[in-house]
Amino acid sequence: MPETTTGASFDQIPTGTDEGLAYIEQHGLGVLAQRMGVRMTEFSRERAVATMPVEGNTQPFGIMHGGAYVVLGETLGSMHANFVAAEGTVAVGVDINATHTGSAAEGIVTGVCTPIHLGRSMSVHEIVITDERGRRCSTVRITNFTKQLR
Repeated sequence: MPETTTGASFDQIPTGTDEGLAYIEQHGLGVLAQRMGVRMTEFSRERAVATMPVEGNTQPFGIMHGGAYVVLGETLGSMHANFVAAEGTVAVGVDINATHTGSAAEGIVTGVCTPIHLGRSMSVHEIVITDERGRRCSTVRITNFTKQLR
């Protein structure tokens, strides 16, 4: 369970995958994620999971573009940060890094996002992206700043 310092206790954050997927349905994933074929498959307070096809997201050498891994990671981390953020606030990315340790050349990749820290003003998530064989291709870490809506 991640550290949390939100105004509400972590137990008050929406829990179920159904509720989480309803949140995604309501807000969408954004045009870029849609164009890249990102599909959310699981979304709860504990983790978020999405897939993305390799085809259409490659670099000139026929393997997944590193930036595509980052898009998948930021989509997962930012959506989760907003899901758990207090009402009347919005979480925005302020730092992201990725370490690519493998290359997917076909099929789909899967990103599994887990919160490391959920605070009132900052959240940190780790996203592990694997290919269809379960080999880790990229590890993304994103920090989001949560601020009041105007």
